[in-house]
Amino acid sequence: MHIDARTLDSDSLISGDLCIVGAGAAGLSIALDWLDTPYRIILLESGGFEYDPETQALNQGRNTGQPYYPLQSARLRYFGGTTGHWGGMCAPLDPIDFEPRDYVPHSGWPITHEELDPYYAKAHEVLQLGPYRYEFAYWRDELPMLNPFPLDDRVVWNKMWQYSTARFNPLYRETIVAAKNIHLYTYATAVEIRANEGGSAVREILLKNHDGKTHRVRARRFVLACGAIQNARLMLASRNQAPRGLGNDHDLVGRYFMEHLEIASAECWLFQPFKTDLYAWEYGVTKASAELALTAATQREHRILNGTASLQPLAVGRRTLPKVVSWQGDDPRTAMDRMMQNWKEATTAAAAENTGQLALAYQLNTRIEQAPNPDSRVTLGEETDALGVPVVNLRWQLTELDKRSIRALYLILGQQFGQAGLGRLRLLEFLRDPDDPSWPDGPGGGWHHMGTTRMSDDPRRGVVDANCQVHGLANLYVAGSACYVTAGAANPTLTLVALSLRLSEYLRRRMN
Repeated sequence: MHIDARTLDSDSLISGDLCIVGAGAAGLSIALDWLDTPYRIILLESGGFEYDPETQALNQGRNTGQPYYPLQSARLRYFGGTTGHWGGMCAPLDPIDFEPRDYVPHSGWPITHEELDPYYAKAHEVLQLGPYRYEFAYWRDELPMLNPFPLDDRVVWNKMWQYSTARFNPLYRETIVAAKNIHLYTYATAVEIRANEGGSAVREILLKNHDGKTHRVRARRFVLACGAIQNARLMLASRNQAPRGLGNDHDLVGRYFMEHLEIASAECWLFQPFKTDLYAWEYGVTKASAELALTAATQREHRILNGTASLQPLAVGRRTLPKVVSWQGDDPRTAMDRMMQNWKEATTAAAAENTGQLALAYQLNTRIEQAPNPDSRVTLGEETDALGVPVVNLRWQLTELDKRSIRALYLILGQQFGQAGLGRLRLLEFLRDPDDPSWPDGPGGGWHHMGTTRMSDDPRRGVVDANCQVHGLANLYVAGSACYVTAGAANPTLTLVALSLRLSEYLRRRMN
């Protein structure tokens, strides 16, 4: 069932058993899991079914740390959320990502990789992926021409990816609208969470829209599924019963904001042509491909973070702008067009040049986790948006371990390529001096917002517990990558859907 909140009388009271705030990948994954149950599900979406500039402007905020994408265009505010322009890259986190590492401060999840396994398999259905199989040996037998580089598998492994083309808006819109027990309210922006008098549970959530309407939602349980930045923003802005923000007794809400560092880092010059389709992919065509990664034992030996290296023809890579440079402006549609145009122009211009020895050369691009850092954080500014909510101030901060890990990744890969007789690696300028802590202009992210309400069984170290329940609040939960403790090397969507499905199962047990 669908209701446009702009058509309701102002100060309407909406009630249900479970209220989900946000209809992106996390929120919709949970809502779909409650289809045809005897419970009344309230699903709130800030926008409508199509892009709306006025609603999109509610994402506006300030960047005061490491250069980053404009916040207004880094996320989409309409049904389906940012799946409206995602690349579809999917892989699970690795077991080491969940484990405490003495050289990675604040690492270690209260759950294990094995606990998420059944939910990963279920997430594959939601994302319309192939089988939950990520072993290279499986895909080598399934697809032709997946020849791996002959590297020492005790040091380097082929991290496999699968690719989803699921856009949640067209894919699940009819299902949600037709559902009898799911009540989707569009143009219903949550602006405040109100707790009971003792501050032990959520009483209601206040909604507003640009038509000047105000509504209230009451439910037995509430799930925030607005993304890492907006989840933190909403909790921090809810100050009526908690002056520092709801769930923020230990000043942790908004801290530990993480991204995947994505940056061109090295060049690979092969001695001879190497025929393989393993390290290339094309959107909508490729079922599975791989990136080069270091084994857990190698990471621990060198005390570095988890990351991967992907290959791009060097003639193309040299002409491709860093994404943080090409993706600018407040409108995500024009930012996307500008980035895609740069990629097209780089490919076209490189076609004539990509011959001879240069045809054997590749740019190596990094995707690596960011070390959890409490000073990398989301706070609130003095200004407010059109609905009266304080705007976000994002201070994205990197550490020495982040850069040292990237450099070590390519030193190790260079040794491996040399020992295998494949070729040589050349570090880009910013990595050559091991004592230089500075960054070039190009480090960007994957639009992968993680952290800000991290998971821990200790309320002094995390905002939510192992079941994603906010410490100190009996009926408030957070879904998605905001709960991540560490980021791993994999894009977050598959894991955030799995984690949301795990939360959904827990809530169903509690509701029963």
